[in-house]
Amino acid sequence: MLDYCDPGKDGENIRYWHSSATSQDITVLDESSPKVGRPRVLHPREELFITLCRLRQGFPEDHLAYLYGISQATVSRIVITWLNVLYLRFKGIPLWPLREMIDKYMPEQFKEKYPSTRVVIDCTEIKCQMPTSLLLNSEFFSTYKNHTTLKALVGITLGGAFCFISQLYTGHISDREIVRRSGFLDQQFESDDSAMADKGFTIEDLLSPGIKLNIPPFLVSQGQMSPEYVVKTQRVASLRVLVERAINKVTTFHIWDNVLP
Repeated sequence: MLDYCDPGKDGENIRYWHSSATSQDITVLDESSPKVGRPRVLHPREELFITLCRLRQGFPEDHLAYLYGISQATVSRIVITWLNVLYLRFKGIPLWPLREMIDKYMPEQFKEKYPSTRVVIDCTEIKCQMPTSLLLNSEFFSTYKNHTTLKALVGITLGGAFCFISQLYTGHISDREIVRRSGFLDQQFESDDSAMADKGFTIEDLLSPGIKLNIPPFLVSQGQMSPEYVVKTQRVASLRVLVERAINKVTTFHIWDNVLP
C-alpha cells in the first residue's frame, strides 16, 4: 500500500495539511510544486500506519500521540493528510464487485433463500451541530435520531464488505430520495439481480427492468399479517442484519464520538 501511494522516500510527494488549507491545497504534489512545511518527524511508513490504526482500530488521537511521542495536533495533521492521499490514490478502484465474485463468496443462507441478491443497502446517520439558520435546521433534523444529522447510503456485499458508499446528505432526506440522488442506480446490475433493503426503501419503480427488490412486507389493511408475510419478514430481517453489523463496525470505532461541526 505504501508503494502504491508513492509518498516519496521522505514524504516529498505529499503536501501536508494545515489548518488554513483549502480543499484544493490537499493534493499529491507534482515535481514542479514547491516543498512547504516543517521537516517530517516520522517516516511516511509510520504515518500511514498511524492512519490505519485510526481507521481500523479507532485509536484516539491522544493515544497515538503518546505512542509516537508527538503532539495530538501532529497526529491530526498526519491523519487528515493521509486520508486525502488514500482517497486520491484509490478513488479509481471500483468497489462494486462482479457477479462471479458475489456468487463465489455467497453465504449458504443467501443461496437457500435469496440467491439473486447482489447488494444489501441501508442508510446510516451521523450527528452534527445545529445550524443557526432555521431553514437549514429543518433540513438537517432527523426524526429517527431526534437530532440534526448527516445521512449516507451504504451497500454491502453478501460477505459483509462495503461495495457502495454515497456522499453525505442532510438528515431529513428520505431513503427513496437518497437512492435516487446518490448514484446507486447507476451501478452495474444484471437482469436477474436483486437488492435487499428495509421496508422504508420503496424504490422498486426506480430500479432497472428485471431488477427485483426484497424488503419486508408492509402491514396489510386488516391489521394482521398473514403467515406467509410473517415468514418473509423474518427471513429478510435475519439476512439484513449483515448490513447493520457492517455499519456498527464503523460507527463504534470512536471516529464519530463527537458531534460533527
